[in-house]
Amino acid sequence: MQAAEPGVLDVQARRGVMTVLFVGVFMAALDSAVIAPAVPALKETFEVGNSQIGMLTIIFSIFTLMSTTLMASLGDRYGRRPVFLANILGFGLGSLLIALAPNYWWLLVGRAVQGFSSGGVTPIASAMIGDAFPPEERGKALGLFGATFGMAFLLGPFVAALILVFLSWHWIFLLNIPVAVLVFWMGLSRLPAKQRVENVAPLDWGGIILVTLVLTGLVLGINRVLDEALGLLLWPWLLLVAGGGLVGLIAVERQAVMPVVPLNLFAERQLALTYTLCAGSGFGMGSVLFIATVAVEGVGAPADRAGLLLIPLVLASTAGSVIFGQLLNRLGARLVMLIGFGTLSIGSALLALTGMGPGLWIFMPASMLIGLGVGIVVGGTLRTIVLNRVAPEQRGTAQGLVNVGISVGNLLVVAVLGALADAWGGGMQGLMVAYLASALMMAGMFVLSLGLEREGEVQREREGEVQRV
Repeated sequence: MQAAEPGVLDVQARRGVMTVLFVGVFMAALDSAVIAPAVPALKETFEVGNSQIGMLTIIFSIFTLMSTTLMASLGDRYGRRPVFLANILGFGLGSLLIALAPNYWWLLVGRAVQGFSSGGVTPIASAMIGDAFPPEERGKALGLFGATFGMAFLLGPFVAALILVFLSWHWIFLLNIPVAVLVFWMGLSRLPAKQRVENVAPLDWGGIILVTLVLTGLVLGINRVLDEALGLLLWPWLLLVAGGGLVGLIAVERQAVMPVVPLNLFAERQLALTYTLCAGSGFGMGSVLFIATVAVEGVGAPADRAGLLLIPLVLASTAGSVIFGQLLNRLGARLVMLIGFGTLSIGSALLALTGMGPGLWIFMPASMLIGLGVGIVVGGTLRTIVLNRVAPEQRGTAQGLVNVGISVGNLLVVAVLGALADAWGGGMQGLMVAYLASALMMAGMFVLSLGLEREGEVQREREGEVQRV
């Protein structure tokens, strides 16, 4: 574990940093929530079907994953402030391209620019929290980052609906531009200008290419969008390419002077366990995707109003992220993660019972438990563990791998739960099996969380490091 280095900012300066980073992260999170209400208008404007519109999400996901490790590594190399602000401007540029798109292909280009630019926003912002905040304050700040996604889910559809009523879909994206300019302007004066690394090693192009190959193969292999578009059986080959690329990546990164994926981060037991829990937390987060369907199949809610039943879930998730970020130093990361995964496991098991008769009376507490659990495990705890265990010069890269782990979990849950639900006949019966499997997965993450260090052990190790320094 690294000792807390001197030079953290004073309280007033930290507030300025937090304001800039929070608005930037929230802007990127909000975009994911406003795209769904705009879909009908986009389909009508560009005269495309559901499969073509679905590519907007696929393209965004691929380019976000492609850029995450790259942008995080660039921040470690050349300074986090310039890379973060470049990502913010790039996101604004992508929004402008979408708003001015004359055709469908130009729309995809804009979405790709948005995705590529958003990949570095959260990991670099998280690394800057480590630069500016003392260890005891990091969990609180990162908990607020985790809450942005719940807030975006609540506000995004409402804001998008108002824009569509009074203006047009173009303004959903045009509004990102003044926000991006504001964040850039504030960031120039409020974000710390951390000195770039001198005599930096050449960029790890081999690692960058192989990371892109692995993640692209994984995304396309799991969601099978190319199979559907081309009418071919491609997903086994794409997953094989991803696996082969992973083997090549490990070999290349062992030789790289300054690797884009430092293997030493996985050699440390606590970090390796934390990254595994990141994938588990992404799995739990992704399980929310099917809850609206449970509301329709198990509760009998109208399809067009099922989303309203998720509002308590989102509120619980937001509250969980903020509250347990505040409690992190008191409870310790181990206990927080045990509470989070335990809550997710119980909530998923209860949700599986929705179709057996209790209906809404079991659905509401079950979904709120899932929301609370997601807020806890995807909040700031795992990011704080990583911040406190890596050297300052690797903070961005280490945070980027947190994002990748969560994203991989998101991808896997769609494939696993979707396949289980279909295999058991679909409908509520299939969803019951899927959520029982999710409960078992979260129980497994609960057991793995027992391997995290207790707070007393962490404190003794930190004090030992300080004394040695």
